[in-house]
Amino acid sequence: MSDVPDLSSDDEHYQDDEWQEMETSDVPVTCLFCSNIFPNIDETVVHCEKVHGFNLSTLKTKFNMDCYSYIKLINYVKTHKSSAEDIMRADKSLWDDEKYLKPVGNDEWLMFDFDSITEKSSSPKTYHANVENGLVTLSQAHFTELQRTIQTLTEQLKDSQTHIQMLKEDMSKMQVSMQSIVDGGSVNNVGDSTLIVDCVSKVPLECDEGYFSSYAHFGIHYDMLSDKIRTQSYKDAILNNSTSITNKTVLDLGCGTGILSMFAATAGAKKVYAVDQSDVIYHAIDIIRENKLENVINTVKGRLEDINLDEKVDIIVSEWMGYFLLFEGMLDSVIYARDNCLNPGGVLLPNRCNISLVANGDVDTHKKLIEFWSDVYGYKMNCMKSEVVREASVDIVSSQHIISEPCIVKDIDLYTCNTDIVNFISEFKLPITCDGFVTSLVGYFDTFFELPQPVSFTTGPHETPTHWKQTLFFFKDCTEVKKGDVIEGTISCRRLKKDARGLSVLINIFGKSHKFILS
Repeated sequence: MSDVPDLSSDDEHYQDDEWQEMETSDVPVTCLFCSNIFPNIDETVVHCEKVHGFNLSTLKTKFNMDCYSYIKLINYVKTHKSSAEDIMRADKSLWDDEKYLKPVGNDEWLMFDFDSITEKSSSPKTYHANVENGLVTLSQAHFTELQRTIQTLTEQLKDSQTHIQMLKEDMSKMQVSMQSIVDGGSVNNVGDSTLIVDCVSKVPLECDEGYFSSYAHFGIHYDMLSDKIRTQSYKDAILNNSTSITNKTVLDLGCGTGILSMFAATAGAKKVYAVDQSDVIYHAIDIIRENKLENVINTVKGRLEDINLDEKVDIIVSEWMGYFLLFEGMLDSVIYARDNCLNPGGVLLPNRCNISLVANGDVDTHKKLIEFWSDVYGYKMNCMKSEVVREASVDIVSSQHIISEPCIVKDIDLYTCNTDIVNFISEFKLPITCDGFVTSLVGYFDTFFELPQPVSFTTGPHETPTHWKQTLFFFKDCTEVKKGDVIEGTISCRRLKKDARGLSVLINIFGKSHKFILS
């Protein structure tokens, strides 16, 4: 160890009291909202609270702020000359942008520790209470301060509970990672480097074979082909618009049994490339020959991202939609095909989709799924309830249980979107149509072929069921609602980091956050 230099020195070993003294040294500070200058930060913060109503402690709790959020806030106020009223009334952190990390001049506000400032500003004041004949009389100021303290503590409690839940989720992720190491390493590890998968084209083929293998079985193709809403819509879109297909070159992406390729060939396509990585393509070859269309349809086995077509095409047709529209991540391949295989001015079928939410009031199914765990043959298994609701369910929802108007939360234009379209946040409002209890939110999608003879279909609970059914996001507890109420919330959708084809959905509603996984 003698060859290793000692990189430490006594001068660098700051003591806690020395560091604290550096942070609290008196430095004149100018008010954020007026020209008054005060001898130190503490007096400036008190002035901002009393005169301008600007309370850093309240903002810290409301927006779960850290030191970086504080820097952004100060620079935002300096940049936009914002008023204290605008900042305090904001329902979202207007300053949540990386550009506000860049200082606006040498601002003295940025010299101080955010946590230290807020701890001091939130310290309770001292009041005297009058006690007479067993009754305690408080001054108006004291009563107001107590209310504020209770509100602050309540918000801090909620914040702590959120952090605890996040820690539990992190622990679960660590358990999964550890199990992966025990089993021989993560499937997303290639060599010695960790693969970051933000689209399916970055997933090594050997790690994606499980997905394609699932389409090599008879059952899934029977479900899709017997779904008349799905298959008839594609047939109508292609055959009823044959003038747009005649003498054109078509790519059928993820061709399966080749049904869409045969529709295109029947509509007069000059050539059709039927591409699929799944072994079902061997059956497609036989089916195409059986229908004497092999002179028009060229079958290609492989993942589109890994093969080269002989030419670019005029039309791309694909049935890429998954549960909740985006599950399975096949939209990534459609986007790749659009950017690399489609001629300028080419056509996408379909060309637009949207995702909607609606409220479900099916109490019986909720009891069957959630309350079942309260008494399992005389034993309590309540810990399973949280696990059950974390997994989004796929089922057919009866229209009689729908208790709200729908709300579109995402509209996707296939001509312009990119692979980051999977990651979105959207607000929603659901007007309640009858009294009941909200047990879950139901997600579904609509699909559009905007052609001279337009065709569209929905997977919603108000129409004939499809093989996609609906995606249900169950809540652990039911919430009573009345006709005329409007429930509001936000939905956040993200691609899973460990599974490029999976989704993580976060729904904020009724004052709570609910996280769901589609994987």
